[in-house]
Amino acid sequence: MDTASACGKIGVAVLRRKVLCGIAGLFSRDSREEVEISLRNGTLKLTHRGPDDEGFFFEGFDHATLALGHRRLSIIDLTAGGHQPMHSSNGRFTIIFNGEVLNFKEIRQELEELGATFSSDSDTEVLLGAWLYWGEDVLRRLVGMFAFAVYDRDHMSLTLARDAFGIKPLFFQSHDGNFYFSSEAPALLAMVPDAPALNLQRCYDYLVWGHYDRGRETFLETTCQLPPGHAMTVDLSSGVVTEPRRWWWPSIAERTEVTFDVAAARLRELFLESIRFHLRSDVEIGVSLSGGIDSSAVACAIRYLEPDIPIHTFSYIASGCAVNEENWVDKVNSHVNAVPHKIHPSAAELLSDLDDMVKTQGEPFGGTSIYAQYRIYQAMRRGGIVVSLDGQGADELLAGYDGYPEAYLRSLWEKRRYFYALGFLIRWARWPRRGWRYAVLVLGWTVTPRRLRTLARRLIGRNPTPPWLDSHWLSEKNVRLEYPRQVALSPEGKGRRLVEELRSSLTERGLPALLRHGDRNSMRWSVEARVPFLTIALAEFVLTLPESFLVSSDGQTKSVFRAAMRGIVPDEILDRRDKIGFETPEKAWLQGQTKILDDIGPPLEQVAFLKSAQVAEHLEMSLSGERHWGAREWGLVNFLTWFRSLTPR
Repeated sequence: MDTASACGKIGVAVLRRKVLCGIAGLFSRDSREEVEISLRNGTLKLTHRGPDDEGFFFEGFDHATLALGHRRLSIIDLTAGGHQPMHSSNGRFTIIFNGEVLNFKEIRQELEELGATFSSDSDTEVLLGAWLYWGEDVLRRLVGMFAFAVYDRDHMSLTLARDAFGIKPLFFQSHDGNFYFSSEAPALLAMVPDAPALNLQRCYDYLVWGHYDRGRETFLETTCQLPPGHAMTVDLSSGVVTEPRRWWWPSIAERTEVTFDVAAARLRELFLESIRFHLRSDVEIGVSLSGGIDSSAVACAIRYLEPDIPIHTFSYIASGCAVNEENWVDKVNSHVNAVPHKIHPSAAELLSDLDDMVKTQGEPFGGTSIYAQYRIYQAMRRGGIVVSLDGQGADELLAGYDGYPEAYLRSLWEKRRYFYALGFLIRWARWPRRGWRYAVLVLGWTVTPRRLRTLARRLIGRNPTPPWLDSHWLSEKNVRLEYPRQVALSPEGKGRRLVEELRSSLTERGLPALLRHGDRNSMRWSVEARVPFLTIALAEFVLTLPESFLVSSDGQTKSVFRAAMRGIVPDEILDRRDKIGFETPEKAWLQGQTKILDDIGPPLEQVAFLKSAQVAEHLEMSLSGERHWGAREWGLVNFLTWFRSLTPR
């Protein structure tokens, strides 16, 4: 079947418009010439996000210049219909937009009923028209992913907005009365006059505790992210920049009237509706398939809705390893009659790609599972697939992983269901990859006051000041040498600590890091990665369900979603008791690769808070297999590789 006929069976609008892009802009008191040079430097760094087209807009004021830049990738249409920056029909608004509004047809129809007219098939034009009618209220109506900036001539203001989950990135920086923003941090650094210093607290939190992409701060001192579900405004008459304001924050109040079966049926409807929206494309669809419940549900839901369209799946295969999921991948491919593509990365390939992968990510990140994803998107692009669906966000939405046992136990504790809590923990521990030792730790964390958690981690061997760290130097710089501060428990969340934790994981810590990995890896290969689990409708429904619908009494995770997918996903997939994902044999890949030290040696000498001799010795012993290899060791290699990539201006 050719692509055109496949799209005809899907029954979707032909999306002849931009699908991927990068944005950048600044409001500066520098000369017009300097502003233009800065903007072009920034957009040049975004070429991989949009190699097909570029556009610029400049507006002069008495005291400053506003400059907006856009890079565009078009799958089919290279006409001016979707060219940006784009102006509203009345000339009031100008927009630059990164992302995709998947329900643009429905919004367009609603606007046309209100009297609006359109001259293109662009979702950007629809977004601009919606902003004209509804302003910031339109954000909650959007299905898809977005980061954009809108200039309002009447109010002399610039508004930046980011989607509810932060699927698309947006960085900003205020410097000496000037304001800069962009889709990626390297583009921002290309526009600002001085390279910012390291954010020492963020560096410590990453190297010692593995925390990153939490909140607005980045690894660079003055460079910030606009948080998910937030907007901010720059007053162009005064230059005042508002604090980011939250436009979406889901309720976690419990629905008491819903039964488990009714909830499963409604969840099924919402998920299939999201899949329908995310299938809107005029090209063949790829699926990033691990063989787990989430990505399998995506692939199976596509086949359930569209029996005849071609489905290409791309899977990382850890051949010869305990974490190999090839058997599960094969079962799903057979069930949906997919065209399978299997990727078998090696240690040598990882080392060859390490610099590019770290540069692609823009900042340090977690373990080498990100490399598996990097190779998945590379294979998609080489296979001619430019739109991908995956299961990202399902764990954070539906209480996956191990079921967030500490948060669930705290809920039970607060409800004084002590005997049920202990019985649950006993049953929970019987699942694969959990065990009694983990259960005891979970119980310990539940009853340990948060202020004592740094001490507790020290007692189990997690030293907050490892010997290779110059803790005295960091203390003098007012760095907190302790476990990162956590979000305070809210009165709203009493007895609902599990869904409170899920809400935080979806919007503040956890998922933001995973979405960063996916955005940068997919953009590196100019692939559009869609995440159908992440819609406002799904999140607002799931977070109000009874917590026992998410984690069953015997410790089964995603319980209501497994029930919702019966008849769509094979039972043997839904009944899986293990959780693997794109887990890689990191230790096997890296131990013995001591030549890594040759590359990270020079930057190591430049990092004041690291004791270079101790770090070198520590890593040499870990890489050679003489001592433990773990998250901190990877963190050091990753951080120093990233630090080397920061080229001075």
